[in-house]
Order: sequence, then structure tokens, then C-alpha cells
Amino acid sequence: MKALRFLVVAVFVLNTPIAAQWLKHPTADIPRTPDGKPNLEAPTPRRANGKPVIAGLWRPAPGIVGDMTRGMKAGETVPFQPWAEAVFKERRANDSRDDPTARCVVGGVPRSTFVGYPFKILEPPGMMVIMYEAVHAYRQIFTDGRSLPKDPNPAWFGYSVGRWEGDVLVVESSGFNDNVWLDNAGRPATEMLKVTERFVRKNFGRMDVEITIDDPKAYTKPWSVTQQLAFQADTELLEYICNENNKYFEIIPKAADR
Repeated sequence: MKALRFLVVAVFVLNTPIAAQWLKHPTADIPRTPDGKPNLEAPTPRRANGKPVIAGLWRPAPGIVGDMTRGMKAGETVPFQPWAEAVFKERRANDSRDDPTARCVVGGVPRSTFVGYPFKILEPPGMMVIMYEAVHAYRQIFTDGRSLPKDPNPAWFGYSVGRWEGDVLVVESSGFNDNVWLDNAGRPATEMLKVTERFVRKNFGRMDVEITIDDPKAYTKPWSVTQQLAFQADTELLEYICNENNKYFEIIPKAADR
């Protein structure tokens, strides 16, 4: 599936004038070295109130979307409930044939932050908006003081609220449906899932998202991973077209046939 997605993007780029996509347009108002290159080691930019700026175009470090345990600390393991571990092993055995994103469904939280496509964070008053290039999706995180809904309508991205703890933006999300996949490998989650993300900007060019999974129906205790992000300068998001009539899982051989 991943190969097909990159092929779609490659074909699109090859058939679209580069200038029309702003892939080499200089990003305004960012620190640069004397030779004009983006200074990714510059200090963290801050707002007038002293809080770090989170906004920008970011790309996740590769590897975690396929196996989110790569973002765990050494020696830690996923604390599966028995049924969840059985589901995970079944998905591994059948090449994740029932993966919702193979049918152009959005990845949800936190999976969309793991995907190797860039995403743009905007910070209008009272909220943070994340525009994901992958599957052309978006997400709203409200920072206006509201609480998470007590009777949510289950959704792929759930509902998200954020608050500042010192220099860290803490985002809490819940209200998910019962078919969330946490990564491409198929680690499951249920409607009991709660996700806490801590956005920690290290400097101008680097930001970590520390993610805690709390789903007592699928896991015996909360567990955490860290996704590293890299600022993307002098480029932009591309349009992402997902074919809703995808035949990928109909044409690849089943494990039993190989």
C-alpha cells in the first residue's frame, strides 16, 4: 500500500509543473545562515507571551508508522490485553488486509502523525489545526479552554483539546470509533482509547511529539512512544489523491496462497 501511495505522489509530481506546487518557494520570516540556507539549529521561536511557536510545516522521522514500537524506550514492550495481541498477530499474518487506510479512510490519532508525509500546523486563535498531506485530512485541536465532550459521536480523529504546561503543548484526545489502528502493523485500539500528545519544540528545526496510549480495553496499562519531527523549509504540501476503488488487497496474494 505504501509503495502505491508513493507511486501516486510521484506520478502527480512528474505531471505537474514544479513552480505550480511552490516546492522551491522560500519560506518567509525564518532564520537563515549567511549562505541563505534555513538555520534549523536556531533557537525555538516564541510568541509574544513567551510560549513556543508550534506552527510550521513538519515531516515525521521515518520508521514509526510501520512499527510504532521503534518510538519506545529500550526494553519497553507493548502491554497487550490477550485479545488485542491475538488481533495484532492475525493482522501481521494476513498482511493487514483489513487496514481501513487501504480504502482511503483517514489514519486517525496518533497514526496520522507517524505517516511519512509532511503536515502543516496552523495556530489561529483558540485552536491548533493540523493539515495532513496524507489522505488530504485535517484535525482541529481546541485551545480555548473547553473540555472534551462527555457524549461524543465516535470519529476517526476523535475530539482534541490542548493546554500549555510551561513550554509544552499538551493535547488530549478521545471519542474515537472502535476501528482505530495505531500503526500500519495493526496494533488495535477501541472506543475506550485516550491519547495524550506532548508537543516539545527542541529548537527551530526539531520538535518531538511524546505520545501516550491509554486504552484499558486493549492494553493492560498506558504506554508511550516518541515521534520526532523535522521542520520543512522552502517547500509546501502536495495534493494527495486516494483512489477509493483501490484494488491493492484484491490483487496481492493471500498468505495462505504463497
